[in-house]
Amino acid sequence: MKLLKNENSIIRVIKEYEKDALVIDCVKGTMPKKIALTELEEFVECSDEELYTKTDVNSVDVESLDAKSRKEAYNRYTMIAGILPYLENERQRSDVIAEMAKEWNVSKQTIRHYLCRYLIYQSVGVLASKKVVVERPLTQDERNMRWALNKYYLTRRRNSLTVTYQYMLQHKYRDKDGKLLDKYPSIHQLKYYLSKMKKEQVLISREGLTRYQRDYRPLVGGGVQAYVTTVGVAMIDSTIADVFLVDSSGNLVGRPTLTVCIDAFSGYCMGYALTWEGGMYSLRNLMLNIIADKVNWCERFGIVIEPEDWNCSQLPGTFLTDMGREYTSYAFEQITELGPKVTNLPPFRPDLKSKVERFFGLLASLYVPLLRGRGTIESDYQERGAHDYRLDSCLTLRDFESVIIRSILHLNNYHLMENFPYSEQMLKEQVKPYSSAIWNWGAKQLGANLISVGQEELVFTLLPRTQGTFSREGLKVNRLRYHREGFTEEYLKGGKAVVAYNPDDVTSVWLVDEGQYLEFRIIESRYSGKDLQTVRTQKRQQKVLVKDCVSESLQAQIELTEHIEAIVNSANRYTDVHIKDVRKNRDREKQSRHIDFVKEGTGVGKSK
Repeated sequence: MKLLKNENSIIRVIKEYEKDALVIDCVKGTMPKKIALTELEEFVECSDEELYTKTDVNSVDVESLDAKSRKEAYNRYTMIAGILPYLENERQRSDVIAEMAKEWNVSKQTIRHYLCRYLIYQSVGVLASKKVVVERPLTQDERNMRWALNKYYLTRRRNSLTVTYQYMLQHKYRDKDGKLLDKYPSIHQLKYYLSKMKKEQVLISREGLTRYQRDYRPLVGGGVQAYVTTVGVAMIDSTIADVFLVDSSGNLVGRPTLTVCIDAFSGYCMGYALTWEGGMYSLRNLMLNIIADKVNWCERFGIVIEPEDWNCSQLPGTFLTDMGREYTSYAFEQITELGPKVTNLPPFRPDLKSKVERFFGLLASLYVPLLRGRGTIESDYQERGAHDYRLDSCLTLRDFESVIIRSILHLNNYHLMENFPYSEQMLKEQVKPYSSAIWNWGAKQLGANLISVGQEELVFTLLPRTQGTFSREGLKVNRLRYHREGFTEEYLKGGKAVVAYNPDDVTSVWLVDEGQYLEFRIIESRYSGKDLQTVRTQKRQQKVLVKDCVSESLQAQIELTEHIEAIVNSANRYTDVHIKDVRKNRDREKQSRHIDFVKEGTGVGKSK
């Protein structure tokens, strides 16, 4: 049943015949009637949204109604259902309407109203009565209590209810002389009025949305198990380690950043990075550690393991991260070029990355008690009068990294996962309740999403990128010039290109071309081997030096102009220049201006 409109009205075509059509006027709401098809030529198609806007009616899905309204809508549809087959015959339609009115004990006009409303909107939901909510007006005391709560209680200052009550009496219940009125609400009435307010509104107003989502929001979801069914979905997060470290000379360095990658299905630590630098630097180290040969890696720290003790050398198919700046950066998103998918979880949802949050807690519970008195911080850290734990520092970064590796190996291979949701197949195959056993079992199942990546390919993919420009001077990147053989046409034509660069060494950049990385070498060799920050500092210093000499150079140029003008003005101006015998004149001038340098410089041949 299509909708049509013209300038003044909207009609719905219920049925078309050879020469006429049965239509209903949607704006006037009158009973259906037949009109000639020629009359429809002045109409154009109309959308349901335009109809609802024109008639000021909200679209209602019957399934969205409450139980009482849904029952009412279906009852009214039952009243008119028997009339629908007789819409074309006005006499039969009128007879059936009269019968329905008698059967349901309503007026015929009511039946007609329901029938027209259904035909116009083609929805059972619109037959339900529109709810009219009549709010009881607030009393003056209630208005005063609401004012006091909004102004003094539901704010980030978090005044107590007692202080709020005092403010209310001070501003609303004193006479012109400042005396308290005879009648005023009690603090219990204020408490009761507050109890009627939505708890969510109160918490958000006093604590802020951030803290509400983190500490108060109802945790009714299924957590990570709701969307992770096999290995290959990994969670990444970073934390500042709870220990102060020193360098090899015993100088305090601070607390390092620990970044880990945890398989969401098994709780298996796929890799880690312990660095002094955070952000994208720690993420690159983490990615390289994930795909590294863990046996060789542990040997660097004097730890001997078997391959099955840390059996991970592939990237997960999906990374789950929070909304940290490094995780949402374009540089990290580039890892999707290798196949993995990056999903940023909503902020302040620790329940969605519970595995990695739990891992940090378990890891700290292993090493903190054993390193107590060796630089670890306690719960009273930064409190007034607390011990300065920096004075206890004695471990270097290498020492602490050895502790971290051994703790990770323990959690992977020997920490009991008592509450893991075992499947029937896992129970049948007697999979041990350790992360490593669950990981090794899951990696062999269908759906395991692990991606093999080479180290060089991974390094190039995670390099920061920028826009380079081809010109006659080469490929310009970060205001430096680079060259590679075979790009003459690009240099002549010009154009833009995506280029990966190493901020630690500007010697080379790599043109990103359909998954390939083509190396370009720097032309300005004086910058070779330097990091980008040093080059920028050097260029900035040169720019400052040049700027300081601009005035001096301009002053000298002005003085030069004055001297040249003075020489020109003092020269004789000949009215008749002889242009013949130029060669003789030139030879004569050469003899007169010729100098014997030996005679002039040594004195040999001079007459005494």
